[in-house]
Amino acid sequence: MSEIEVVSSNRCFGGDQLVVSHLSNILSCKMKFSIYLPPKSKDVKCPVVYFLSGLTCDEQVFINKSGAQMAAAQHGIILVGPDTSPRGCKIEGEDDSWDFGSAAGFYLDATEEKWKKNYNMHSYVTQELPSYVNEKFPVLPERVGITGHSMGGHGALILALRNPGMFQSVSAFAPICNPINCPWGEKAFSGYLGADKNIWKEWDATELALKYKGPPLMFLIDQGLEDKFYKEKQLLPENLTTACLSNTNIQCITRYQEGYDHSYFFIKTFLAEHLKHHFDILNA
Repeated sequence: MSEIEVVSSNRCFGGDQLVVSHLSNILSCKMKFSIYLPPKSKDVKCPVVYFLSGLTCDEQVFINKSGAQMAAAQHGIILVGPDTSPRGCKIEGEDDSWDFGSAAGFYLDATEEKWKKNYNMHSYVTQELPSYVNEKFPVLPERVGITGHSMGGHGALILALRNPGMFQSVSAFAPICNPINCPWGEKAFSGYLGADKNIWKEWDATELALKYKGPPLMFLIDQGLEDKFYKEKQLLPENLTTACLSNTNIQCITRYQEGYDHSYFFIKTFLAEHLKHHFDILNA
């Protein structure tokens, strides 16, 4: 494990908002992640919630736009936010599109030759990143939640479903729920995973929910009804809700919010409720 470097540190609601960098062995590049340490963490170890950001984002967007630090300070929750893809890998075409390549890693492990050396965000978020967080910061490693937005909501759902027991609490904002049936997912999966749609299913929350057999999970999902990507059938939350109804191990609470779009104004409105959802489960 390489050493971490503190890139920035700012006092916020009595705690500290850090951005740190390290050399990732899994992604074969230098990575950054944000971590908010609430005031309570100065004295005791705290639960940790991972926030996975969406397309075009990096580790900075969530900490600067969401206002999450206030609720995290109140609840004594450590918040960790990784970047959304490897960076600077010098792969031909990685910066050509906003919805594939850089800032669009889709939280999977690529199998296509061109991408498989670097684009392994699933393994990074479930293995390497927690190893740094657990070793370097005062977290309770057995009390872990995950949430995310859009592509990051997809990531939160599939990471919880693919790794039973790793995340006790799960939520998402406007997640891509059924990527094998939407244009974003079709583009990303064909590029990273190839043409075999049976492989695609292993990275699709709706498909994974149908066969999940792990510990009970409760999903809290918020979806804005004025979200243009919802209207364009990129997100498909109804498909995930239907899948969860057939699995007694998953309770899926999907709330449709009138007037809200896909932006951080939407996230900021409901984020405190999501962190309360995580707090209640992680402290049960």
